[in-house]
Amino acid sequence: MSAAEPSAAVPCIGLIVPPGAGQVPDDAALLYGDRIRFVARGLGIGSISPSGFEPVMHRILDLGRMLRDEGAQAISLMGTSISFYRGAALTEELRASLERATGLPCTTMSHAVVSSLRALGVQRVAVATSYIDALNERLVDYLTCEGFEVTAVRGLGLTGVREVNEVGADDLMALSESVVELDTTAQGVFISCGGLQTHGVIEPLEARLGRPVTASSPAGFWDVVRLAGLDPSARGYGRLFRLTATS
Repeated sequence: MSAAEPSAAVPCIGLIVPPGAGQVPDDAALLYGDRIRFVARGLGIGSISPSGFEPVMHRILDLGRMLRDEGAQAISLMGTSISFYRGAALTEELRASLERATGLPCTTMSHAVVSSLRALGVQRVAVATSYIDALNERLVDYLTCEGFEVTAVRGLGLTGVREVNEVGADDLMALSESVVELDTTAQGVFISCGGLQTHGVIEPLEARLGRPVTASSPAGFWDVVRLAGLDPSARGYGRLFRLTATS
């Protein structure tokens, strides 16, 4: 057996990520170690805002084709706001266009969020985000169109990719707790923005709030791994990753 044969057997999943560097998010290794090979290509957004998204939207299909040519078996657009900001119908059209362009099963982080909330049985959801108000409003519209009731939403008002990456666990915990306190009828919490570092936050929040918690990046991985026909279960990321692969 050659040295190349074992790696050839490892499943490969493609990610289109907002930062231009095109790095695979840290959650990939934390969740799945070397069980799955992830490859990424970056869009190079200018800011986390509609004006930062528009100049790069035309690159999505080409990046998807590149990932297909690298051996990806399934592809996800791993940006929440970049996939929901134009509305639910266009979010689905974006996914379908990517699928047609690549001939592969494709999804987006916004589709992942919806699937994760449904899998967790959450219909009334409290939402904590990194976003400016304009994106929060569009997120509420998107979730409402998908059949959810947003009980409350609060954002950090950030538009810089680096700023978002530097938000600490204590701040995320406090933000999430505050949004539940605004309306305690929420059945669960959603932390929105793929750049937020939510590892180490989800399970403590679930224990403290007594509710399921999902977040953009881990939900995105859970979703695309399932789409590829693989087992998405993992330790350390809360209830979602303890569900069976077929649930």
